[in-house]
Amino acid sequence: MSGVVLADPATGSRPLPSLAEAYEGCRRETAEWAKTFYLGTLLMPPVKRRAIWAIYVWCRRTDELMDSPEAQQRPVAELAQRLDAWEQRTRALFQGEVNDGLDLVMRDTIERFSQPLQPYLDMIEGMRMDLTTTRYASFEQLRLYCYRVAGTVGLMTQEVMGVDPAYTSAPWSDPPDTSEAAVALGIANQLTNILRDVGEDRGRGRIYLPLDELERFGYSEEHLLAGVVNDNWRALMRFQLQRAREWFARSEAGVRWLSPDARWPVWTSLRLYRGILDVIEQHDYDVFTRRAFVPRRGKLLDLPFSYLVAQAR
Repeated sequence: MSGVVLADPATGSRPLPSLAEAYEGCRRETAEWAKTFYLGTLLMPPVKRRAIWAIYVWCRRTDELMDSPEAQQRPVAELAQRLDAWEQRTRALFQGEVNDGLDLVMRDTIERFSQPLQPYLDMIEGMRMDLTTTRYASFEQLRLYCYRVAGTVGLMTQEVMGVDPAYTSAPWSDPPDTSEAAVALGIANQLTNILRDVGEDRGRGRIYLPLDELERFGYSEEHLLAGVVNDNWRALMRFQLQRAREWFARSEAGVRWLSPDARWPVWTSLRLYRGILDVIEQHDYDVFTRRAFVPRRGKLLDLPFSYLVAQAR
C-alpha cells in the first residue's frame, strides 16, 4: 500500500499480520458481535465486504473505550485520556501511520474507498458525550448523540457502497448525494438500539429516552429504573417506535441510488434491523426482561423479499 508509515518498532508493538490475516480477524469479529449486520455484508462483493468489516471493527473499538465491561470500572478521567489518545491515533492513521492489523485494513480501506476524517472524529465526540451525559432532556439532544455514534457510520460507508452508474453517468443530472439517507439509516439503527436496550442501559444508570417525552406520557424515571410496564409505558414506546420507523423511511429514499451490488445488502440490513421494532411490539413493549431480536429463520426468510425490493429503483 502506498503512503503507509510503519510505527517505530522500538515501541515494542507486535509484528503486523498480513493484510489477509487482518481482514480475516475483522470478519470473525463482525460475525461474532453483529450477526444481523454480518449477514447483510455477505451479500456484497468481497472487496466491499472486507472494507465494511474493517470500518465496523474500528467503530467497535471506539465504542469499547466507553462501553466494555473493563471500561465501566475505570474513572472518567482515565476514559477521557483514552479517547484523547484514540483521536490522536485516528488522525495519525489518516496520515498513513500503521500500528497494528486494524490500522492495516483501515489504511487499505481508505486507499480503496476515499474516507473523510470528520465522521471518525465525530464518533469519538459521541463517546465523549457518554462520559458526562446520562440523561437527554429532549429529542434534539438525543438526535445529536445518535448522529455522532451511528449516523457517522453511514458517512463512513457510503463511499464503499457507491452510487449506481446509471445515475453518475446520466448527462442530464448531477450524481445524487446519499449522505442524508446514510445518516438517517444510522440514526434509525441507533434509535432501535436504544429501544431494545432500555433495560440494559438502566443498569448502567443511563436513560436515553428523552425526559420531556417521559413526562408527556406520564411515565417517570423511577418507573423506568424499576422496569414498570404499564399503559403509559406502552403509549410512550409506541411513540418511540413510530419515530424510529420514520427515520428508517427517510433512509429508504437513498437506497435506490446505491450501486446494484450494495442495494440488496443494505435493504437486507435495513429490513432486518427494522424488524427488531416489530419484535418489541410482539413482546408487548417489555424490554426489561426480554431482549428483542429477529431469529435466524426470520432473517433467512426475509432475504428473497429484500432482493425483490432492491431490484426496483
